[in-house]
Amino acid sequence: MSTRIATFNMENLFRRPTAFQLSNPAEREKVLDDFAQLVTLLDLPEYREDDKTKIAALIKTYKAYDSNPKDPPAIFINELRPGKDFEHKPTGLFEKSGPDDDPHIEIVAGGRGSWTGWAELGYDDLDMSVVRNTGRVVAEVDADVLLTVEVEDRLTLERFNTQVLGEALGRRPYPYDMLIDGNDPRGIDIGILSRHPITSVRSHIFDTDPEQPDKNLFSRDCPEFEIQLDGTPLVILGNHLKSKFHDDPELRLAQAKRVAEIYREALKRTDHVMVAGDLNDEPDSEAAEVLRDTGLRDAMSHRTYHGKPGTHGECRSEHDKIDYLLFPPMLWDKVQSVGLETRGIYAKGIQHFDTVKSKTTEASDHAALYADLDL
Repeated sequence: MSTRIATFNMENLFRRPTAFQLSNPAEREKVLDDFAQLVTLLDLPEYREDDKTKIAALIKTYKAYDSNPKDPPAIFINELRPGKDFEHKPTGLFEKSGPDDDPHIEIVAGGRGSWTGWAELGYDDLDMSVVRNTGRVVAEVDADVLLTVEVEDRLTLERFNTQVLGEALGRRPYPYDMLIDGNDPRGIDIGILSRHPITSVRSHIFDTDPEQPDKNLFSRDCPEFEIQLDGTPLVILGNHLKSKFHDDPELRLAQAKRVAEIYREALKRTDHVMVAGDLNDEPDSEAAEVLRDTGLRDAMSHRTYHGKPGTHGECRSEHDKIDYLLFPPMLWDKVQSVGLETRGIYAKGIQHFDTVKSKTTEASDHAALYADLDL
């Protein structure tokens, strides 16, 4: 039986942080840097006057108090109990006064423990042309099992499956889909679409960092999806390791080491175990090497692969390769062909779909990687 297995970083299906939709990379990085600074400041147990000044400035700069769904701010403060208590003491983080075009922001909370809420990136609905282009990539690959990276939640995955693949594109929806919410505060998770029954899922969101036992290890998760292929279990370890934004290669390496441990444990249950997803690192990195040392082999090193060397952006070199399908020896011998669907990307040197007209309408800046196996 020929079975196509694929991985695709979809960069959200229906909603995307407004910061990620900025065409200027420098502007995008500025928003993300400011967001990281704000989160760090808000987590302080006590806010000094200097801290309050910085917090207030960031709130004002991004209009983080404005929850207008038609024009969401890049950064938003979600206060669960704004206002005052019965003793007229402030229960929120800040109070806003003055004109809307130039308000005064006063930080009234004394520290992290004196208000309830958090900072979050603002989200905006994607243009449906973007969603259809994402669907077009998925439809063209037409995998039997597709690991989906950066998906909001399971209901969003189901909505994409039925409304975009099925209704808008007239393709056959997947009968099975699954996703478990992970650790990423932006709500970008790892899911799966399958034409074969998903019989079990094991999550690793609670695995701890060996260097910091009080913190979760995985930035997202490393879910173990078990798929039944005519009675034979196939286990796919889905991954989205630490990104290079505010890079932490040691954390990414620790995550890869844990993935290798999970892989070896899964091999005790079945020899049909593979690792897939976005490793956010190049083939010659320590993280990738740790996984290769287990005996796993990269699909793009297979003799049948003749596509571009990268999977991200312009895909022009191995420096652009961050997405992987890694097969154990038992499955490597069953690989028949390997391919890369790049037409959803809008980048120099990429031949894209006619419906991908700009960076803002591209399906993703990742290609979909797939392999056909004789199972």
